[in-house]
Amino acid sequence: MTTDSTPTQWTVQGLLDLFDAQPAGQDEFTVQTGPSGEDDRQVVEGTQIMAASIVAAAKRFPEKSIRSAYSVFARAVLVGAGPVELNIDVVSEGRSTATAVVTAKQNGKRVITTTILADVPTADVIRHHLPRPQVAPPGQAHESPMPMAGRELRLVDVEDVNSPDEVGPPELFAWLRYEPIPDRDDLAKALIAYFTGHLGISTTMRAHEGIGTSQAHLTVSTAPMTVSVSFHEPVQWDGWLLYSHESTQVGAGMSYVRGTVHTEHGDLIASFSQDALIRPLRTSDSAIKEQSRL
Repeated sequence: MTTDSTPTQWTVQGLLDLFDAQPAGQDEFTVQTGPSGEDDRQVVEGTQIMAASIVAAAKRFPEKSIRSAYSVFARAVLVGAGPVELNIDVVSEGRSTATAVVTAKQNGKRVITTTILADVPTADVIRHHLPRPQVAPPGQAHESPMPMAGRELRLVDVEDVNSPDEVGPPELFAWLRYEPIPDRDDLAKALIAYFTGHLGISTTMRAHEGIGTSQAHLTVSTAPMTVSVSFHEPVQWDGWLLYSHESTQVGAGMSYVRGTVHTEHGDLIASFSQDALIRPLRTSDSAIKEQSRL
């Protein structure tokens, strides 16, 4: 942690450094949490730890490619509460595939589990993919303030993604550009996975007038609870990425969103889904500072 009162600016390179889990023993890795988030937010993005778990698993299975990851965010990871330990429990490891469960702990408590599938890619037997949605290009999309040096975000047909007055169908299309784009396959997949949890709740709320993510942690309790990502080889890109989100259901306090990640040229490089909590803020939550609430 820095003693300077000036907030530390997030950068894409700094984010990649946080993803790069460091060995700490047999099937053990360690990662740092990084600085506080926007508005001095003290809760670490769950997908940041998911991304680090992908990198740790890739280092454990260096001859294989990470094909999917499924994370359950059981507890909040807190900024400044110490490093996060990643323990890899190998379920199976064969010539073609490998499976492992990565358990993230902070201060001895299990906070996130991520189930990993890795394999050795082979030549195609058959191939097809869902085409990229025909939406406005980045130059015609709205710039969105999501501060991070080296990252540019533009939203299609949405000016303020957090506003309760921004009403439309339960879908959201986000153009994203990173600098640098990592050369390493594991870091590229980690970077793809990181953003899959950012706009799912906004996608769901968009269909309902009078509610938006600007109210999160103030009058409504929200949190991504699971994210799954499947990577479609080869995971390579330059320029812009299009994250397409569709909320297919919300009710009983939970929402479900599915999505895709296409390159600007139309290649489908990942698919993802998210379960998220959307509930009234409990009276007892008011005793917790909003920066530390789920």
